[in-house]
Amino acid sequence: MKFRILLLLTLLFNISYSLSAQNYTVSGYITDKNTGENLIGAVAFVKNSNNIGRSTNNYGFYSLNLAKGTYEIEYSYIGHRKQTVTVILNSNKSLNIILDETVNNLNEVVITGEKANENVRQSQMGIEKLKVETISKLPVIFGERDILKIMQLLPGVKSGGDGQSGFTVRGGTIDQNLILLDDAPVYNASHLLGFFSTFNSDAIKDISLYKGTAPAEYGGRISSVVDVKMNEGDNQKFDIKGGIGLISSKLSVEGPLQKGKSSFLISGRRTYADLFLGLTDQFKGNQLYFYDFNAKLNYRFSDKDRFYVSGYFGRDVLAIADRFGINWGNTTATARWNHLYNSKLFGNTSLIYSNYDYRIEITDSSNPFKILSRIKDWNLKQEFQYFPNSLNNWKFGYNVIYHTITPGQITSDSIQADTKLNKTGLESALYATNDWQATDNLKINYGVRLSSFLVMGGSDYYTLDANKNVIDTIHPVQPMHNYLMLEPRISLSYTLNDNSSLKLAYTRNTQNMHLITNSVSGSPTDKWIMNTNNVKPEIGDQVSLGSFINFNDNMYEFSAETYFKFMQNQIDYKDNANEQAQIIETQLLYGKGRAYGLELLLKKNKGKFTGWVGYTLSRSEKLIDGINKNNWYPARQDRTHDISIVTMYDISKRWNISAVWVYQTGNAITFPSGKYEVAGQTTWLYTERNGYRMPAYHRLDLGATYKLKESKKFSSELSFSVYNAYGRENPYIITFEQSKTDPNKTVAIQTSLFKWVPSISWNFKF
Repeated sequence: MKFRILLLLTLLFNISYSLSAQNYTVSGYITDKNTGENLIGAVAFVKNSNNIGRSTNNYGFYSLNLAKGTYEIEYSYIGHRKQTVTVILNSNKSLNIILDETVNNLNEVVITGEKANENVRQSQMGIEKLKVETISKLPVIFGERDILKIMQLLPGVKSGGDGQSGFTVRGGTIDQNLILLDDAPVYNASHLLGFFSTFNSDAIKDISLYKGTAPAEYGGRISSVVDVKMNEGDNQKFDIKGGIGLISSKLSVEGPLQKGKSSFLISGRRTYADLFLGLTDQFKGNQLYFYDFNAKLNYRFSDKDRFYVSGYFGRDVLAIADRFGINWGNTTATARWNHLYNSKLFGNTSLIYSNYDYRIEITDSSNPFKILSRIKDWNLKQEFQYFPNSLNNWKFGYNVIYHTITPGQITSDSIQADTKLNKTGLESALYATNDWQATDNLKINYGVRLSSFLVMGGSDYYTLDANKNVIDTIHPVQPMHNYLMLEPRISLSYTLNDNSSLKLAYTRNTQNMHLITNSVSGSPTDKWIMNTNNVKPEIGDQVSLGSFINFNDNMYEFSAETYFKFMQNQIDYKDNANEQAQIIETQLLYGKGRAYGLELLLKKNKGKFTGWVGYTLSRSEKLIDGINKNNWYPARQDRTHDISIVTMYDISKRWNISAVWVYQTGNAITFPSGKYEVAGQTTWLYTERNGYRMPAYHRLDLGATYKLKESKKFSSELSFSVYNAYGRENPYIITFEQSKTDPNKTVAIQTSLFKWVPSISWNFKF
């Protein structure tokens, strides 16, 4: 028996070796001719084959495993000339490809796949790619090209309202979105109270949004992933580009340190609204501005080794004379080493730092004091990508994150900081995922993530009774709890023909970091907390089904996706909660949630007239004992209808015009149902949780771009836009007060941020 097993194993090994011996690998990097930057998502496609091809990874690397023979391989990337190379494959070959840009990029679409029908053929669903160089045609607030606001024009992605960079995805909350900048988590992605996002488009290379099933290398959030990659810098020549607008300006410099081998990028941006405040006596001495700074350096040691260092620093400052001040911001840093072990195995080692904090200073009092709140991460990530053959693409690895949260440290002349309130946790994960071409028509992406969250000792933890009162305080020296979770996921894509496919996906995600907020869009001073003995990981299970159709030679794309998401351990404030409580767990209740919806998207990709129409029909609800009489109630981010219409038209080579119209059902909100008087004071009576609606939100934005000059050495353009062109007074907040003329009546007061906002900016590059 043992001899038969040994003989069978030997036979299988020989067959495997024989088959692999007849196959060879062609691999390499695909880069841009003008800048030398690696192209993410470029395609290497074997012509006259059954759809054998490979997209480059996040570092521009591809690998094709083929049988011995002669092949024509076509290399392509959006906005670049295709290149076809004849390869005689009788041994492993290293083939680096340099693609040149097309002369006319006017027909590029804002949201793209890697190739014309990639949206049909890719295994994953609920994924969108945004190319930064193509968003310049759309009108946005204050003339700033904001990638997060462009993202909010997609089905399933909803904005927080006027001037808000906070967004929700498929019924989730804003903290359920994982936002990464070169793999570093960004905990607050907004500037100037939400009018701008932290991402300067001049420093950004690629953005991927996963609103459905994300690959297993992503974890820690249950709604979506926004993966942002910074530019690497031009390693061929020096470039300077920037823009001057009404309230902000920016400047970027990039170039080679050693031509063709290393490069750098430095990019900065600042608003100067505070300069205008100083022109009036009323606001003189007040401050309101932000600045941010991006930098990246990369060096190629050899054909197999590359090293990257990138960082971001941004800060907002708001101060009222010498009485009150608040500032907040993010700091991130990533050091990364890429190593090509062989033509099939690619490795990536990263050390990542992330810090978000806000600081409040009150000086206009008899006892001035300061408040510091911070969340700080150290992250080690090791990932491998393995290309065994042309049908499989494996990713596997691990990451370990050490979290430290300072929840609101108060210091003054009479108060010392209480470090026992600080919380620490160790979040780690092992993961593996495979993109498998099972048959000519069936693609499967499957994976699993084993995650762990260790609640560390050295801090105060609390035992609570049924009424959320503290009955005991614990100060453990050793780790006190470990949450271990298994997170499977799978996506299937069945291609009906070259132009249509059906997709099905399931995923489970867990979340260990939680933002405690009572609004949809959030504010800088909202509290982040992590898992404790009372707060458990959030769990999200999502099933989605979609149909994808291209027609008229991929000129048009249509997709319909439906989803259902069930969520456990959802968090909300109890009734009459004290949001400023030092021990926030005493104010929280836990339960379950559900979100479901239908997303429709029609895009036109080619021609002078391009754009898309998106529609979302959705619901998002919670069920938490102790809230709303233990019945289901709408979540704050619940919006039934969401419509986006985006149009762009190229009048000529110099002029482009655009328009954006959006409509959204108003947020669910808790308004007073009545009032009563106690000791001469009016007290509001609240009944249903989120039982009312804000008025519907809608607006029209108009934009135009005029190219002043364009040559190899210098180019510039003027961008004009009008935000909220027909002056709709959309509600920012609604408050209630007793009528001054009739005490028996209640008056609702609506506050709107602005009617309309014109802007003009000059952008240049040389």
